[in-house]
Amino acid sequence: MRIGHGYDVHRLTPGRRLVLCGVEIPCELGLEGHSDADAAIHALMDALLGAAGLGDIGKLFPDTDERYLGISSLKLLDEVMALLRGKGFRLGNCDITIVAQAPRLSKYTETMRRTLAGHLLASPDRVNVKATTEEGLGEVSTKGIAAHAVALLEEPPRVKNL
Repeated sequence: MRIGHGYDVHRLTPGRRLVLCGVEIPCELGLEGHSDADAAIHALMDALLGAAGLGDIGKLFPDTDERYLGISSLKLLDEVMALLRGKGFRLGNCDITIVAQAPRLSKYTETMRRTLAGHLLASPDRVNVKATTEEGLGEVSTKGIAAHAVALLEEPPRVKNL
């Protein structure tokens, strides 16, 4: 088994959609970024890549590459999963915490979990999504949205030397 951790944060800004875990959330502000700026999926991808020892999303999907301008982070997650499967890894489970003062996200977390499970090719019980505030104490949660993720990967079988 291998474990990875990911973290991402994006600033809230007018004129953008708010997308978290691939789910659009009704909100006057969205997240600023090169892609759809889905901080939760970005954290998850970094956790998955970290567990596999494959770097991070900035290495795979640089924000200087116009191919990724406005792209859905679910498409990027699909690419990460294809890479992991190609190397023989399987998802054990993952857990995501979204940190946001507003909007309140609890009524969306089940949809988020099921959306991610479909893209991770995993049963929903292997995917957990939760949201928290910083009780007004954190600067990040009032100006943006952050996300932490951990992922457990099952390693491919190793060939024993004779």
